[in-house]
Amino acid sequence: MDRFSLLFLLLSSVVASAVVFDVNSDGDPLIRQVVSDGGVEEDSDDHLLNAEHHFTLFKSKYGKTYASQEEHDYRLGVFKANLRRAKRHQLLDPSAVHGVTKFSDLTPSEFRRQYLGLKPLKLPADAQKAPILPTDNLPDDFDWRDHGAVTGVKDQGSCGSCWSFSATGALEGAHYLATGELVSLSEQQLVDCDHECDPQQYGACDSGCNGGLMTSAFEYTLKVGGLEREKDYPYIGNDRGPCKFDKTKIAASVSNFSVISVDEDQIAANLVKHGPLAVGINAVFMQTYMGGVSCPYICFRTLDHGVLLVGYGAAGYSPIRFKDKPFWIIKNSWGANWGEDGYYKICRGRNVCGVDSMVSSVAALHTKSQ
Repeated sequence: MDRFSLLFLLLSSVVASAVVFDVNSDGDPLIRQVVSDGGVEEDSDDHLLNAEHHFTLFKSKYGKTYASQEEHDYRLGVFKANLRRAKRHQLLDPSAVHGVTKFSDLTPSEFRRQYLGLKPLKLPADAQKAPILPTDNLPDDFDWRDHGAVTGVKDQGSCGSCWSFSATGALEGAHYLATGELVSLSEQQLVDCDHECDPQQYGACDSGCNGGLMTSAFEYTLKVGGLEREKDYPYIGNDRGPCKFDKTKIAASVSNFSVISVDEDQIAANLVKHGPLAVGINAVFMQTYMGGVSCPYICFRTLDHGVLLVGYGAAGYSPIRFKDKPFWIIKNSWGANWGEDGYYKICRGRNVCGVDSMVSSVAALHTKSQ
């Protein structure tokens, strides 16, 4: 038996003894960490020590209020369950920091319904495969924030519009590369107006707070001529209004877009050459993420969240034994009071949580915005 096969068997044995899979009422797989002393599965003092006190601090920090005592008590129970869940995530993802976040009073199903929204649609007919780029001289570290191509962190609120933020972020970067001007673009235009497609051709259409796909958003933008500025068509976090798109206020336009292969060197090369990239990811570890480089031992690759890839690093700040872990830098759309000032770091090297499997780039027309 060769060394690789032996290592694989050893790792399989460790993982098999550490985790089992359970299924909740929604049919989605959950990961449960099994600890020999049973502490993780019990309401032990180790987990729930001063839970009420932490819940009080949580409510104060995030301005949480509840309509009734019954609702308050229910959310406290959810909060306690998420403390246990954060500890399980910490065991499965030791190079990151997991704990209490702004989403700690939401069940996993509520979190998915309100804050995720990537749809597994078919790729638009206009989506082309990105050409192979040279990778010999890629820098060890790169971050488009250092080059002025990334707007501030935005907040989608409790609307499954992540796909629109990923799409606008990519076009904002492409527009900057084409014109030298950084313009914040309108997600609300996509939420309100991007519904025109053939469901039989694509399987489903972009549908506001109920989800969508970044490449479909690029196709819509290409078709109508472009997106307005954020300030001209501001975000309101719901999809109950009519489309108010004004073509005379277009601020950035798409010239073409392409899909990048599942190859991390090609993803890095396209990132450096073409600007921030629209990316799909599995967000199961993101509800409890606080910082560090997330590199879970096991993570499903079913994509449910749209984010923006803005850079990468050769070595992340994390515990000593993980200090040389390379990572991607992800801009999220849950506000600056989540993660590392609104950003997420996830390790590179093995398509963790499917981060390499749905990547697309967009090019902007060389025109100045109004």
